[in-house]
Amino acid sequence: MATLSDISSCGKLPEHVAIIMDGNGRWAQARGLDRSEGHVEGVATVRRITEAASKAGIGYLTLYTFSTENWNRPKEEVDALMHLIVVAIERETPDLIKNNVRLTMIGNASRMPEFARVRLEKCMADTSHCNGLTLVLAISYSSRWEIVEACRKLAAEAVAGKITPDQIDDATFSASLSTADIPDPDLLIRTGGDQRISNFLLWQIAYSEIYITPTYWPDFSEEDFYGALMAYAGRQRRFGLTGEQIK
Repeated sequence: MATLSDISSCGKLPEHVAIIMDGNGRWAQARGLDRSEGHVEGVATVRRITEAASKAGIGYLTLYTFSTENWNRPKEEVDALMHLIVVAIERETPDLIKNNVRLTMIGNASRMPEFARVRLEKCMADTSHCNGLTLVLAISYSSRWEIVEACRKLAAEAVAGKITPDQIDDATFSASLSTADIPDPDLLIRTGGDQRISNFLLWQIAYSEIYITPTYWPDFSEEDFYGALMAYAGRQRRFGLTGEQIK
């Protein structure tokens, strides 16, 4: 199992790690528990991996917390998730501040219940002065929604005469996304074993390294996280070039 000292000596770490935290429900069902128990246990993993990322010197950690598609789950599960998210964030905010972690969010906040949105915004404001790890929660988020919103924004600017269509390029499009101030992920981790992207950061992960583990999110340990970082360190990122060009 990888340790902090292992990755400290590898010399090549990602600036931004994004994680699809999958397997909470299956973890609970495998133990004869209600799915909500898996989400509760998953919160403990969020704290564990946030601390691990901070200790490793990662700049940004983005967690796929609640997708747009998750609104279609049973109402009881959705309500429990919203309540769990805000209670957990409020409980962890003092430690986030202590560890110099800034909390922010991407996603369609207008779909969130008011009680959840207001409390989340307060937690973000309380940590806004921190300049260590930036913890990005993707809540009520889907990449297709984000891309459509960016298209609407650019179309409105073109209609208003602020830009012309030929001024739209990769950079202007990226600047219209909710992640405009965040570097693209270097590493995407998915727990739970499924081999799909699930509508997460589709534009931003164009050249991300992908690491998939069968381990369910509640069981994903600090050592597992460091193992993913070690796997990343052993890869050659070519960005369309040949290995010889990179060398």
